[in-house]
Amino acid sequence: MNAITPLYPLQESASEAAVEIAQRWRDLKDAEPHLRARDAADRLGVSEAELVAARCDGRDIVRLRPAWADLLSELESLGRVMALTRNDHVVHEKHGEYIGAKVFGNMGLLVNPDIDLRLFLGQWDHVFAVTELTRSGVRNSLQVFGDDGLALHKIYATDRTDDAAWSRLIGRFRAADQSPGVRVAPTHAIPTDPPDQAVDVGALRARWDGLKDTHDFVDLLRQFGVGRMQSLRLAGPERAYPVQRDAGRIVLEYARDDALPIMVFVGNRGLVQIHTGSVSKLVSAGEWFNVLDPRFNLHVRMSAIHSVWVVAKPTVDGPVHSLELFDEQGALLMQVFGERKPGRPQDPRWRALLGVLEPCSVNETGRHVSS
Repeated sequence: MNAITPLYPLQESASEAAVEIAQRWRDLKDAEPHLRARDAADRLGVSEAELVAARCDGRDIVRLRPAWADLLSELESLGRVMALTRNDHVVHEKHGEYIGAKVFGNMGLLVNPDIDLRLFLGQWDHVFAVTELTRSGVRNSLQVFGDDGLALHKIYATDRTDDAAWSRLIGRFRAADQSPGVRVAPTHAIPTDPPDQAVDVGALRARWDGLKDTHDFVDLLRQFGVGRMQSLRLAGPERAYPVQRDAGRIVLEYARDDALPIMVFVGNRGLVQIHTGSVSKLVSAGEWFNVLDPRFNLHVRMSAIHSVWVVAKPTVDGPVHSLELFDEQGALLMQVFGERKPGRPQDPRWRALLGVLEPCSVNETGRHVSS
């Protein structure tokens, strides 16, 4: 973990910094009342956790104890909620229940038809219960942040949430310290790829061809010390090849038209959230391409997509193909698979769908493709 430093080094405490942040936030809200919290934090030059903690008062903003295993278990009592996971350019929202959470040390798992999560709890540091007034009325949420103040996961109450259970959860996990402010670590640096010439490409390809499960791919990256996009560039076109930048939109439209069930993975360093099923209502709005279905919403900032790849990985059930979207820095923003269960091969319709995409050329970094 990076060393924790105060936002304002000349001030004595996070509480003093919080006073200034809260005032600047009020001024900004007065000028732009519908500005989203993440955008407001960027405008103010602070993390989203600092923005929330600056208003911590033990009433509308309540700091909770980060007892992750117990907290995840308690979420089941809430009933239907909305789970939100995002990164810089993609937002994934699912309605459902947090049933059967399992925790194994710093790893957590929920596998449900709706709320389907892979949790990396070692990255979770702060959690707050937030009550705020929005255009649609009062909105309650639980918000989880990393040590650098990045928002990792949010859980929103819905009209089918048990309000009494929500209040009990806040009471049970309420922290003793409700003073405003929080100290955060420096922003996590993006890992640097090794030079291509330092990678044993032949061994990497052999290891790739020996995969038995898609989940083993992360171990491959660790073994060779390569970045994800770097591995795609070095893998050879029979394993991975770039396609047009708007391939994500094309694939979602084909899946809708053919009623083809898919799996959509969106994550950050703290967790991955998964939708499994069909998509129906697709809407473009400015730079965003959206899925607006009753229990699944997806928002993709198309202008931020700089590289898209079709990736093939071998498994014991046969090859599995995915579409992977990256930003200009090479960060993985989203993956799309055909719906598949262990023990079953992938749907041939999914492979055929990916076949309509046009292979493209990339530059030496692999981070830009022609459209």
